[in-house]
Parts: sequence; C-alpha cells; structure tokens
Amino acid sequence: MAESTTTTHSPTTLLSSILHTTEQKIIPLTAAGVSSGSKLFGAAILSRSSLSPITVSTNNEKVSPLLHGEINCIQQFFLTHPNPSTRPHPQNCIFFATHEPCSLCLSGITWSGFNEFYYLFTYEDSRDLFSIPYDIDILEQVFRVPAPGDTEQTLKERPLYNKKNRFFTAKSLYDLVQEIEDDEEKKKWQSEIERVKSLYNGLSETYQEGKNRGEESASVWK
Repeated sequence: MAESTTTTHSPTTLLSSILHTTEQKIIPLTAAGVSSGSKLFGAAILSRSSLSPITVSTNNEKVSPLLHGEINCIQQFFLTHPNPSTRPHPQNCIFFATHEPCSLCLSGITWSGFNEFYYLFTYEDSRDLFSIPYDIDILEQVFRVPAPGDTEQTLKERPLYNKKNRFFTAKSLYDLVQEIEDDEEKKKWQSEIERVKSLYNGLSETYQEGKNRGEESASVWK
C-alpha cells in the first residue's frame, strides 16, 4: 500500500472543491435516493493532492440500515479499488460528509484510516432542518457517560465527541471559513455555503413526504 503524504490546500480551495462535488456529484445521487425512501445524507472521498472525487455515494437505507451515506461511500471505495497496491491510501484522501457523521459513521471513518474529514450540516441542522434527531440522541444516550460530580448541565455542555484526536481531525465547512483572513472573502464563502445548503430544502421535503406516506426502508429510525 502506498505511503501517505501530506498536501495542504488553502481553505478557499478546499471549500471550492467540496462544494462543487456536493452540488455536481452528491446531490444528484441524493435526489434519486430520497425518492426511493432513503435519507438525504451523502459523502465523498477526495484525492488529497488533486481534490478530485474518487468515490461519491449517498444513503441507501432502503437496502440496509447500516448503509448511511458515509458507510456506503467507504464500501464503494474499497469495492472499486480491491487491490491494496493500487488503492489510494486513506491518508492520501480527504473525507467529506454532507452531514456531521453519526456514531456509526465516525467509527467507519476511523476504522478505514481516513484521518481528515469535513461536513456541511451539523448534528443540530440534521435535527432542526431535517427532523432527524438520532445522531444526537444516540451519542447522548449510548456514549455520554456521566463522570463523578457531573450535573445535568455539565453533562449537556460536554462535546459529543473529540473532533481532534489521534485518529482524525474533523471540521465543518464553517470552521474552514473562519480560517480565511480576508473579511470579504469570508462573506463570499459563507454565502456560497448557504446557497448549497439551500439545495437540500427540496430534497428534505421529498424525504419527509415519503416518510409520511410510509415509504419502505430497512432503517428502524426514520
């Protein structure tokens, strides 16, 4: 397997490539997925050097509750590159999730060796904009164990996961914007993020309509 290398891109270059991939590659797949009953979460694996997409996928919970957008993307990455000697090294890739990864997907990203990932929508967005609260619920109910002396308030204030650790570094696209020094450039990219996020409004409506109609899905938590 190839040794990993480090390539550093400017925040604006990363934002441009990730948002372009979202709009041109992920959203069309997502539109097909939500029309058949799957959630609107997608993911892409990008070459760290060129930032071109290697693998793009979306949620396929119609088939299995484990096929979240991120997990489906990881599966496709390894299936389409079965030879370890020619497969891109995960540390030579950048992982992107349209929505902040849930506990399952955080583990999938970690076990697969991707050490840097970005996301567009936060957990709170998933809950408030898309009526999908389970990412927060599971992290709180399963993993957030009270420490001695914790109160309900201190427990609530504790982060749901460590975004910088020995396995990976996680950032939202808004975190990237904060790394831009020029104020006008910051405003430009904030507006661009909001524009791409707005493209999910119609997808959310389609998903909610299908859920209300009782569309079949392998997922227990809809």
